[in-house]
Amino acid sequence: MRLEKIQNLLKEKSLEFQYNEVGGCGSLDFDYRGVPYHIWEYQENGWGVETNVKHGGCNEDLTGDYEEEILQVMKDW
Repeated sequence: MRLEKIQNLLKEKSLEFQYNEVGGCGSLDFDYRGVPYHIWEYQENGWGVETNVKHGGCNEDLTGDYEEEILQVMKDW
């Protein structure tokens, strides 16, 4: 299972989410305050994610320790 820390935080906050894993990459989709969010992992020249967690309607790619970066944003919600 991928993105486990984020899944645990979503459970702690009682937010429903959908998790899928394809080709070893995790994918999370969930809503928060009526806004749909996603975290989609990919592996192209290293690991990364496409997500809109930081800016709601705008997608961005994160690399490096992306799970911790996303957790810090979501903990402030």
